[in-house]
Amino acid sequence: MNPHHHEHATPCSTRSAGALFAGHALLPSGWARNVLLRWDESGRLHAVQAGAEPPQGVAHAPGPLLPAMPNLHSHAFQRAFAGLTEFRGQDQDSFWSWRDLMYRFAARITPESLEAIATWLYVEMLEAGYGSVCEFHYVHHDRSGRAYADDAELSLALLRAARRTGLAMTLLPVLYQSSGFGPRPPRSDQARFIRSTASMLSLLERLAPACQAQQAVLGLAPHSLRAVPADSLAEAVQGLTALAPGAPIHIHIAEQTQEVEDCLAFYGQRPVQWLLDHLPVDRRWCLVHATHMDAREYAGAAHSGAVAGICPTTEANLGDGIFDMRQWLAHGGAWGLGSDSHACVNAAEELLMLEYSQRLFLRQRNVLATTAQPQVGTALWLAAVQGGAQAAGRSCAGLAPGQQADFLSLDTEHPALNGLPVQALVSAHVFASQRTSAVHSLWVDGVLRVQAGRHALHDVAARDFVAARAKIAEFS
Repeated sequence: MNPHHHEHATPCSTRSAGALFAGHALLPSGWARNVLLRWDESGRLHAVQAGAEPPQGVAHAPGPLLPAMPNLHSHAFQRAFAGLTEFRGQDQDSFWSWRDLMYRFAARITPESLEAIATWLYVEMLEAGYGSVCEFHYVHHDRSGRAYADDAELSLALLRAARRTGLAMTLLPVLYQSSGFGPRPPRSDQARFIRSTASMLSLLERLAPACQAQQAVLGLAPHSLRAVPADSLAEAVQGLTALAPGAPIHIHIAEQTQEVEDCLAFYGQRPVQWLLDHLPVDRRWCLVHATHMDAREYAGAAHSGAVAGICPTTEANLGDGIFDMRQWLAHGGAWGLGSDSHACVNAAEELLMLEYSQRLFLRQRNVLATTAQPQVGTALWLAAVQGGAQAAGRSCAGLAPGQQADFLSLDTEHPALNGLPVQALVSAHVFASQRTSAVHSLWVDGVLRVQAGRHALHDVAARDFVAARAKIAEFS
């Protein structure tokens, strides 16, 4: 039976044209009543009709619908050591001491363990309200730094995990060449990450048909200004543009104050300003973190059209600092959410952390609500969906014709939501669900992937993840 025509059908793996009727749905303009969604065989919405009569034979959504959240920044393998770096290893731990621990875990990743970890992570993402992921993938080679027989082996493991779970994928192979500004030679524990620019462009050519086969988006991630020298960065961007002119480009930038200081010492400019002055930064760029910018950088980066990739729980976990969203929004900047190191895999919790960080920073409340949308949860959700879709290079910017049919249904039987007016539901989901999920169902490209809060692969994926983690994690 087609799952689009019966709300209790099990998730399927093939796309087909479909329709769904919802008593309430959050459209880009706000909440609407009696909304009929119709999509084609590619999973693209061709009709979103508010005030509709429920047609015969069309399933009713089990609750109010929201657009699924794009996750614009992920390092899948890092899910395997979430919670295992929360001990003091020196007098003052920092991002840099955490990074040393992360490298030890990265050294143990195999193609098999990466696929098992990513499969479980992607199940978690779908159950937590994400419909797509931008995978910032930098573990390319074996432990010694040698290429696998198939140079794309680890990238293909991620694509298989996405295809198996039904999560939409933007694959961003990472260009990584040096251990610091200078450029400094790579460290021995970075050997798995290192590629020449020519090797990266060859990998992109190799991956293009595999991505196309599952409608995944392929882009490029120069790791950071400290890891990619200026000439390589320019060559890589030119090469990607020749291969795919609109492909997304993501870069870590200005995450740490030490990075800003080192960039000033080497280039004589702050990192974001250097990037804006030397590269064609535009709407296809995602500036991941961009935590430490001055007023000129906030204005210039926002006006470039680039998306700020904010990863609130990871930035809190690593002690990065607080992004000044007030400055960014004053210049009309676009932004989206990433779960990055996956200390948390929950779209609602990322929004909560983002809003609370701004409240602590400004000592105000309801900071990211807008005049048009005074409900802070709703305002946050809609903005993050739009910015995340832009960063993903994918048409998943909301419930509107021409966008993919990526949406979720809230569980109105959840105690945090039960009995509330529809206008309050997103804020209740974000601020009051108490680490429990208020997501009932989720569709990607019109295919039902989560039902009654669970993915069909939940149990087997969790079992395989635990086994893979046991082989690579240090528990002592």
